Amino acid sequence: MSKAIILVMDGLGDLPDAKGYTPLSAALKPHMDKLAEEGATGLFSAIGEGMVPGSDTSHLNIFGYDHAKYYPGRGPLEALGAGFPLKEGDIAFRANFANFDYGKIADRRAGRLSTEEARVYAKYVQKLKVAPNIEALFQSTVEHRGVLVLRGKNLSPNITPTDPHSIGVLPKSVPLDPKDKNAKRTAEALNKFTKMAMQKLDKAKENKPKKRPVNAIIARGAGTYSKIPSTYDRFGVRGACIAGGALYKGVSTYVGMDVVDVKGATGTFETDLKAKGKAAIQALWSHDFVFVHVKATDSFSHDGNFEGKKNMIAKVDKELIPVLLRGNCHIIITGDHSTPIKRRAHSGDPAPLLICGPDVRKDDSLKFDEFACAKGGLGHLHGTELFQNMLNLIGKAQMVGT
Repeated sequence: MSKAIILVMDGLGDLPDAKGYTPLSAALKPHMDKLAEEGATGLFSAIGEGMVPGSDTSHLNIFGYDHAKYYPGRGPLEALGAGFPLKEGDIAFRANFANFDYGKIADRRAGRLSTEEARVYAKYVQKLKVAPNIEALFQSTVEHRGVLVLRGKNLSPNITPTDPHSIGVLPKSVPLDPKDKNAKRTAEALNKFTKMAMQKLDKAKENKPKKRPVNAIIARGAGTYSKIPSTYDRFGVRGACIAGGALYKGVSTYVGMDVVDVKGATGTFETDLKAKGKAAIQALWSHDFVFVHVKATDSFSHDGNFEGKKNMIAKVDKELIPVLLRGNCHIIITGDHSTPIKRRAHSGDPAPLLICGPDVRKDDSLKFDEFACAKGGLGHLHGTELFQNMLNLIGKAQMVGT
């Protein structure tokens, strides 16, 4: 049986600039262009044509899990990615340390704490009893960010967040349906946590020299954790994840993949691509497929930085692709979505797609970019079809019918 590497350059797809170039078409990338010439290209829409994918839902589909059925909400995925040991029925949230002034949000990020500072403040609120049978568990992650978990029976994610993405408001959670008793109970528990966290943080000695104290925690992205069948259970394949960002580690953990920690994998332009490549080749020995994620392409898009995105693509071609080629396996290169420079946000435009390796039907592609891929032999794949194509290539696809 063959094996495969899925390389996802986050937000890879783009729209042409005034000169007709995208960062991908303008980048110096001889290795990717050679792979396009030796393999086949096409387009990929992780959710559906014209639909704007989130990074979480798109990666679920990339791994063969229909987001409409399996998406648990952002909170549980972030918690899993942070290494939080979730239990069945836990309600997980994304959370921020914040600054409140007279009970209202003054700074959603508490002055952008360092990761080390946040860990100190987290000790005050790690475990709080917010109701007779409900615990609130908090863990800091990177900088001002963290994860909050409500653990108890009869809880519901159907509540409003205490992080409204704006300042000057009173953070209070309410049930989406006033008649939903479980949602009401959960909202009350979250509000109790907010109040208790303020009381605990107000007494933190680290706040004494600060003009704007770190005196609150706000939460959003509620979701219920429930264990789902792994990629091995569903498809008979074992996967490994190599990524710097917690979300991508979380989605991978959620579907039963092994997360490989790589020193220097930061999710930034400075990420150690060679180390990630070497780790991917090593992981192939014990896995059927390896997912390698590159975040910086998307980050440059959100910043509107054409040159930065172009240079990151060139860096991937120079430092990562040659290492991945040592695997002598199928290589799939795509984006989870498009993030056009001119929009600085995700869009519904398809991402370019490249597949090469044994038994791939070669097409007429000579380059790897949005324009060549639009004419490629793979056509336009949607949702879980990409993973199904990978299964077919490595000899793991199941027959439909007899």
